[in-house]
Amino acid sequence: MTAVDTILFDIDDTLCTYRRPATDILDYSFEVTGVEPFFTVRDYFARFHEFTDADTIDELRANCFAALATDGGYDASVGRTVAEAFAAERDHGDVKFLPGAKEALAALSDHHLGIVTNGSPEMQTPKLDSLGIRDHFDVVVHAGYDGPAKPAPDPFHIALDALDSAPDQAVHVGNSLEADVPGAQAAGIGAVWVPDHTGATPDKHQPDYTVETLHDLLDKPWSA
Repeated sequence: MTAVDTILFDIDDTLCTYRRPATDILDYSFEVTGVEPFFTVRDYFARFHEFTDADTIDELRANCFAALATDGGYDASVGRTVAEAFAAERDHGDVKFLPGAKEALAALSDHHLGIVTNGSPEMQTPKLDSLGIRDHFDVVVHAGYDGPAKPAPDPFHIALDALDSAPDQAVHVGNSLEADVPGAQAAGIGAVWVPDHTGATPDKHQPDYTVETLHDLLDKPWSA
């Protein structure tokens, strides 16, 4: 690899996380609507990418919950009712930095920095604004909206084109072994994996670099 001058980041569970976990909001949504829980947050996240043609995150979630309801033997309207309760509770600006994220962004400010995230602008922009880091990035690509969702290589190429950078000059930092790692590698970009709370371990897709927290980015593992 030539010298890395470009670093792309995922947002969710890489740079930041919600202060109120999705599991809590889903539990509340079932409770307030009087619906017996029939799917988990993991089920939702596993099917999220199927509905990224929706115009808004609330529409996406409603379509996904409706599909999960149908699969579980419920009427689709039940899923949409739960989704409405979820949307009323979710605050996309109520996030916090993950360990090392703020420090890494400051230390790596001499690089071209970009975002490649599977998420709509209305969902992701409040996070960047709340954390005060929107101006840190020269490009933000909302995969699934500006182009195909990760793990397709297209959103990575969109980011590199905007930064006038080449794949062998870039790395992508993300938590997902299903979206971030294979997507970056398919684009010819070095994949830096930061484990998240799910306990997943590399199997099918092996990252090029693994960091325990974003504090480790200060050592630029791709330069070792």
